[in-house]
Amino acid sequence: MTKENKMSEIRIEKVVLSVGGIGDELEKGIKLISFLAGKKAVKTTSKKRIPNFNIRPGLEIGGKVTLRKDFDELLKRLLLAIGNKVKEKQISENSFSFGIEEYIQIPDTEYQRDIGMRGFEVSVSFSRKGKRTKLKKIKKGKYPQKQKVKREEIINFIKNKFKVEVE
Repeated sequence: MTKENKMSEIRIEKVVLSVGGIGDELEKGIKLISFLAGKKAVKTTSKKRIPNFNIRPGLEIGGKVTLRKDFDELLKRLLLAIGNKVKEKQISENSFSFGIEEYIQIPDTEYQRDIGMRGFEVSVSFSRKGKRTKLKKIKKGKYPQKQKVKREEIINFIKNKFKVEVE
């Protein structure tokens, strides 16, 4: 009988819904992700100047909502919207991401006239216990390579917990 190490258990650290755009498009996108998450979205600003896209420093170019608790039901609905299929290239070390083209693909979500047809991105971050030692200011510790969550472990986790197919 082998005992499982509690420090090696994988858990979902956070789910981030993000959207990009400028002006009125951004406002509608932020309204969408706030509506889906049930939390207020934060606007992100650009730090660089990109003349080809008419972007200057300080211009609001996106929005995001971070969910750290009670995201299981939302994540299940979001995965159903993409047919419970994730490509292997969408999975990296410590996270996986996917996009939803139109929010009406999400089950139990009705069309909102003031938002229109929009899409957004979803990013899911994984971690193990002990990550706080890397993040704290005082008595900061090292976070070894073996504590990072590998692609194969994420694939097994989402297959078992969310019944997702990995292509």
